Amino acid sequence: MATTPEHDERVAKLTFAGVYPHYVTKVEKKGRTKEELHQVIAWLTGFDEAKLNELIDKKATFEEFFAQADLNPNAEQIKGVICGYRIEEIITPLTRQARYLDKLVDELAKGRKMEKILRQPVNA
Repeated sequence: MATTPEHDERVAKLTFAGVYPHYVTKVEKKGRTKEELHQVIAWLTGFDEAKLNELIDKKATFEEFFAQADLNPNAEQIKGVICGYRIEEIITPLTRQARYLDKLVDELAKGRKMEKILRQPVNA
């Protein structure tokens, strides 16, 4: 399912600060921690705690947020459906990146093991 230009524009203009509290609530309600959420965000974006707080304080849009991110090369391994869209079929890079983040938060909230969320090989 392709996204529309209007949908892509809406995603670009969303502020990370506006969505972040919902991420925290979602994971904490399911017994996960804010620290685990930050670990997931850091894995995807390369942002440390200070940078994350700066972007929240600045009310950065998703467009600004991902423009500053150093996206993890393994992010392309994030697949599946989120918000009604199959991630690997989303053409617009920014919308795909935002859905990567949504999918990781969803996996964290669903209790998936951290090494699976972070697409790390299991040590044998």
